[in-house]
This record gives sequence, C-alpha cells and structure tokens, in this order.
Amino acid sequence: MKSRIDYQKAAPDAFQAMLGLEASVHHSTLDPALIELVKMRASQINGCAYCLDMHSKDARAAGEAEQRLYLLSTWREAPLYTERERAALSWTEAVTQLATNDLADALYGEVRAHFNERELVELTLAIIAINGWNRLAIAFRPDVGSYQARSTHEVRSDAAGQHVDHGSSPGMTS
Repeated sequence: MKSRIDYQKAAPDAFQAMLGLEASVHHSTLDPALIELVKMRASQINGCAYCLDMHSKDARAAGEAEQRLYLLSTWREAPLYTERERAALSWTEAVTQLATNDLADALYGEVRAHFNERELVELTLAIIAINGWNRLAIAFRPDVGSYQARSTHEVRSDAAGQHVDHGSSPGMTS
C-alpha cells in the first residue's frame, strides 16, 4: 500500500504529545518484554501490520522467544505465558475492544491480583498508547517492513529524549 501522510511533519505538536505518552510507557515500572507482548496483542486485534512488524522485531531483539510470538494470538490455549502475562493480555483485549467487551469486576479483580495500582494504570496507558499508534499507522499507511529493531536500552534511552521508540520510517512510530 502507498503511504499517505507523514503525521510527524503534518502535526508536530500532536506527535510530540503522543511521544510524551510513549515516553511514560517506556519509563514505567513494567517489564519491557510485557509491554512488547501487550503492544503486539493490541496490534493483532487492530490489524496494524506496521506495528506488528515493529513490535515483533523489538521483542526478538529484546530476547523474546519466537514460539511465544507465534502463539500470541492464541495465548489462552498456549502454556507459554505466565499468569501475570495472561492477566495483562486479557486486560489488553478488553481495553482495546471496549465497544464489544465489558470491563467486568471479575476481569478487574483478576488483573489486580497481578498488578498493583500504579502498574495497572501504567499497563492501561501502554494499551491506550499502542491503540493510538495503531490508528495513526492504519490511517496513514507507513511502509511496512522497513523498521529496524533496536535494543531495549536504546529504546529506553530515546524515551528520555526527543525521539521515542520505533521510527526508522520517517515520521512513523507506534
């Protein structure tokens, strides 16, 4: 597909606001590997090829096992995920699909059993961020496949500065 708009250049103030949220995600107390799983799962649900390409590469660069990435869309049936990861993935699906999912007290209780208040807010903000990036990437069609993974250390270092996470394609991040 042909790329449409470089949203970083078209709306730099709005892009900076998104980068601020992404910086918060990367400075959270959550494990970076968990964040990548959450980003991949939301991107699978939303059908964002650019973000799936990016986060699968970042997850691999951070040492994630191939098998866990392959089976992520079937995490409920696969025995490869911890109870904490399962709670996060369940919360990710519910928050990503608000129109069709109820954030029931039972789900909230399950997630709270694995995440303290701060962590749950950070997890929810990570889900909100990737859903926003998914929508930008789907709407404006950056080049899929061009992203080059960086180490977790590089991503976290960038989060402290101007350019946060992903962005080998000009103006495209998620």
